[in-house]
Amino acid sequence: MTDAAINFIKVFFIGFTSFLLAFSLTPTLTHFLYKHRLWKNKAKEKAIDGKEAKYFKKFHQKKETKTPRLGGLLIWVSVGFLTLFFYVLSLVFDSFWAEKLNYLSRDQTWLPLFTLVAASLVGLMDDLLQILDFSKIRLIKNGIWGKIKNYLGGGLGLRYRILLVSLLGVIGAYWFYFQLGQQSIFIPLFGELSLGILYIPFFMIVMIAVYSGGVIDGLDGLSGGTFASIFTAYTAIALFQGQINLAAFCLAIVGSILAFLWFNIPPARFYMGETGIIGLTATLTVVAFLTNAVVVLPIIAILLVITSGSVIIQLLSKKIRKKKVLLSAPLHHHFEAKGWPHYKVTMRYWVIGVVAAILGVVIHLLG
Repeated sequence: MTDAAINFIKVFFIGFTSFLLAFSLTPTLTHFLYKHRLWKNKAKEKAIDGKEAKYFKKFHQKKETKTPRLGGLLIWVSVGFLTLFFYVLSLVFDSFWAEKLNYLSRDQTWLPLFTLVAASLVGLMDDLLQILDFSKIRLIKNGIWGKIKNYLGGGLGLRYRILLVSLLGVIGAYWFYFQLGQQSIFIPLFGELSLGILYIPFFMIVMIAVYSGGVIDGLDGLSGGTFASIFTAYTAIALFQGQINLAAFCLAIVGSILAFLWFNIPPARFYMGETGIIGLTATLTVVAFLTNAVVVLPIIAILLVITSGSVIIQLLSKKIRKKKVLLSAPLHHHFEAKGWPHYKVTMRYWVIGVVAAILGVVIHLLG
């Protein structure tokens, strides 16, 4: 058996195992989420500009308060456990396959694994702050705890989430620039473009920009299908570049996302939540830089770009023109407000995502 065949078996076996693990954990997770009623206490009533979210309330108010969040736990817990499992297996058993299936390596997967877990924990904190009813906790009814509750009872807030994502961006940029010695990015058909010290702020800007596309988690099945196609694309890029461990890590994420998606398609059993969105977007940024394929990221992740851009355009139009461009933002809510069934929006987004992912991979490999 050739090395290439062995590497393919490794990558796809890990992706398949990740799917099985996440799928098997889902009944336990959903039982826990519904038993403890871990959904929002109150549906979103205002849009990002502070005005009434009329169309969102019309289509999503009931689901917001009856469908649990924290579905993203399924993704990062499964990937984290699987990564450590194969690592321990390689230490315990002295065999070829036990060693081969271990994909935890300092140069390829330490940083994305750390990012996935750390960013997901930040998101988990925000989800819990939105879900838990602090008024029932005696210690924080009065005094200083009561003041803390007033600040955090509705979640971290956008500015605090961006601040924490920026902090993750600083850590990632430091590691790439000082530890890995990265100072340039690859531009297809052009070559390497040296950024020097500007590599650090560029890394941070990309991480924040990718996170801003996380508002795509708005319809049943939409975010899962989107991120599955994106990480599959980077699996292919890593595989062709010989970054086998990184490819295995990416496909482990895809496997867990597909298990999540099985239960997230309409009607969704749970939502991804910030613990999934922040974890996946931050990890995606790190993977894009590790593969030196950050320039094609806007193509591969075109749905995140469109979603984030539609919000920005809506806000600028309201501020400058005093009227909306879209019936509701992000764009997928606009289509929903126009009368498209939510499953039609989701499936058409999936098609666009897959086509864009293929195009991005081809452009990077041709370059």
